Amino acid sequence: MYFHGEFTQRVDAKGRVSIPADFRRVLEQGDPDWHEGLRPRVRIVWGDPRRRFLECFTEAAIRGVEAQIAALPRGSARRRLLEQVMIAGSDSAEVDPDGRIVLNQRLRERIGLPETGDALFAGALDTFQIWLPETYEADKAQRFAAAFADLPADADVLTLLDPPSEGG
Repeated sequence: MYFHGEFTQRVDAKGRVSIPADFRRVLEQGDPDWHEGLRPRVRIVWGDPRRRFLECFTEAAIRGVEAQIAALPRGSARRRLLEQVMIAGSDSAEVDPDGRIVLNQRLRERIGLPETGDALFAGALDTFQIWLPETYEADKAQRFAAAFADLPADADVLTLLDPPSEGG
């Protein structure tokens, strides 16, 4: 299962925000320790200073990333950077019984969310992103303009995919 779609959700004064229902199902399936009656977990990565969004991983997805980082040579520059961005620069959250997580003040400040207001959730296959809605729309418009400028006007966007392999 993947995360799909865009959803705007209200953040309350305590930083609580509802995870879209479809996203909660993916979080449940992506949490190897989850079963009915337990709360699914999500890892919120905020450590890359170039990003203007929070990237949210299922438990299974972040464990895969952690295994890749752990396989790098201990003390290497690549491993240290990835440890700082993906491990130290992340928070774990539980989805509460009402389907919400808490975005603490640091997380809200990181992406410019006001004390209360809206957050935009954007599916990105095996992760989802949380944005300030205006930032998301501006970023999307800029990326689309640049990408579509390189495509012929009548080209189907699916031409950007690699062709299927033989026998696949």
